[in-house]
Amino acid sequence: MTSEGAVDLLGVPAPAAGPSGDPAALLARWRPGRGAWFSGPRGSLLAQGAVRRFDDPDDVGRVLAQESARGRGPAVVVGTLPFDPAAKAALVVPRRVMWSPALGRSVPVPAVGGPGPRWGSRPVPEPAGYEAMVAEALRRMAAGELEKVVLARVLDLRADGPVDQAAMLTGLAARDPSGYVFAVGLPPAADGPPRTLLGASPELLISRRAGEVVANPLAGSAPRRSDPADDEATGAALLASAKDRHEHALVVTDVSSSLANVCDDLDVPAEPSLIRTDAMWHLSTRIRGRSSLSALDLARALHPTPAVGGVPRAAASRAITELEPFDRGFYTGMVGWTDASGDGEWVVALRCGEVCGASARLYAGAGLVPASVPSAELAETTAKLETMLASM
Repeated sequence: MTSEGAVDLLGVPAPAAGPSGDPAALLARWRPGRGAWFSGPRGSLLAQGAVRRFDDPDDVGRVLAQESARGRGPAVVVGTLPFDPAAKAALVVPRRVMWSPALGRSVPVPAVGGPGPRWGSRPVPEPAGYEAMVAEALRRMAAGELEKVVLARVLDLRADGPVDQAAMLTGLAARDPSGYVFAVGLPPAADGPPRTLLGASPELLISRRAGEVVANPLAGSAPRRSDPADDEATGAALLASAKDRHEHALVVTDVSSSLANVCDDLDVPAEPSLIRTDAMWHLSTRIRGRSSLSALDLARALHPTPAVGGVPRAAASRAITELEPFDRGFYTGMVGWTDASGDGEWVVALRCGEVCGASARLYAGAGLVPASVPSAELAETTAKLETMLASM
C-alpha cells in the first residue's frame, strides 16, 4: 500500500512525490489541526485532512474495509491510543497520505539564541513528592506486592504566547533523527485551539510488514554525557548493570510471552544491546516473528507492557492509579498507523507532551525495581524531560 512518496514507511519503493521526495520538505508541510506526522528509521508519513474520525480501536478493521470498498482516500488509519485501554482513542482515516524516506540528518538542528517564548512551569508532583512516590512503590515491593512499576511525573508549562508546534516538531526531528517522531491531533475543547500529542519516542512497540513482525522493547536507561569518554563509559555501565538488566528482562519476558501466543518463528535474543538517543542510553532487545494479525491487533495484545506499567500487571496498574496525581492520557499509550492489509507501525508514546495554545504538559517516567533509589529515579525523569524541553 503506497501513496505519494519515494518509499513507504516499511521500505517498499513507491513513486516520488515531487522532484526529490525530500523528507525535510514533507515535514515542513505539517500544521497542527490539519494532519498527522509519523517518522522513523524506515520512512516518514504525512497525513492530511480527514475522511473519518473515530475513537474506538475495535472499529479499525471495519472502517478500513469500508473505506477500501468505497475507494475514498487511502485505506490507512493514523492516530493514538491512550495508556488506559478502556479510554477513547484518537484515530483518523486521512484524506491524503504522503510518504518519503527516513528523515536521517536531513533536518538541521535549530540555531540557539534569539527571542523566544517566556515560560512558567509547575512540576506535578514537586520533586520531593516524586521521590516520596518512588519510596512508597519500593515499600510495596518489599512487602511482595510488586516486582516492577513505572511511575511518571509531569511538567506543566505556560508560555507568554501560542506555542509554535511546527517548530517543536522540527526540533524533535533534528535532535532525534533515528527515533520515532510524531505529531497527532487530539480532540480539542469546544471551539479551542488544536491540541496535539508531540514527541520523539525511542521505543518501537510493534511493526508488521507482509506478516513479518518486529518488536523492540526498551527498559533500563541512563543519561547521556557531554564528554565522549564519560558517555561511552555510561553506556558500558548500563549494559553491565544487574539492576537495569533485571528491569529489562522483566519487559522482554512479558513481550515475548505475549507474542508467543500470536506469532510463529519467534526469535528472542538472549542478551540486550545498547541504543542511544540525543538524551539517553537504553537497553534494547529486538524480537522478530511472523503473524497473520494486523499491526494494531498485535500492539493491543502487548499493551501495556512492563516498560510502561509493571509486574504483576494488575498490582502495577493499581499503584499507578493510586500514586500518580494526574491522568496519563495518551502518555505511555501508542502512536502509529495501520493499513487495510494489516501492515503498520506503532510506537510507545514516550518523550512526549500534549500542546494546546500557550500551554504544554510534558511527561517522563522511570521503571522501578527493588534496587531503585528515589533520587536516581528523579534524575532519570529529569534527563528524559530534556528531549521535549530542548525543542521548545
